[in-house]
Amino acid sequence: MIIETSTGQRIDTSCDLTSEERHILQKLMAWESLVDSLTQFREIRKRALQTGWNNSGPVRESRTMSVIIQDMEKKIQARLSSGLTR
Repeated sequence: MIIETSTGQRIDTSCDLTSEERHILQKLMAWESLVDSLTQFREIRKRALQTGWNNSGPVRESRTMSVIIQDMEKKIQARLSSGLTR
């Protein structure tokens, strides 16, 4: 999957993320439109990274994963600021 951030950076998840990070990213993408606050999203992110893929244990967040998640947080903040909810 190719992700383009709001700054125009293109990220190829099949090359730039580990399989564990891709799994976590899929979970976070599902939560992105469901959370009611940035705090809630950050808690889910933290728990997902601690639990790992299929309870495999903690996953270290790469710089690339960080960039993607920061962009997701910007989108969540924009959605919440505009008054849009789920």
